[in-house]
Amino acid sequence: ISYRELVDRFWSMHNPTTYHRQGPDVGSQYRSAIFFYDEAQRAEAEQSKEIARKQFTSPIVTEIVPAAPFYRAEEEHQRYFEKHGGGSCHF
Repeated sequence: ISYRELVDRFWSMHNPTTYHRQGPDVGSQYRSAIFFYDEAQRAEAEQSKEIARKQFTSPIVTEIVPAAPFYRAEEEHQRYFEKHGGGSCHF
């Protein structure tokens, strides 16, 4: 999957209009964010966000920020949907 396809699909996977919240989970770790590694990816993310704005009635609060080191979450958070009856994510 290309970066652009990933970014475009991102908008349908969660609510990008809630600040530091996804469902019942609240806190900065639940913020809506798109990460980029270079200027081309930043531009693609910004363009995708502009297109997505037309799909939502509330303002999009998604941050578009440079990628930083990634740290894998604890084991209890891996494959969360499968472990808790949520199935898997399909596009």
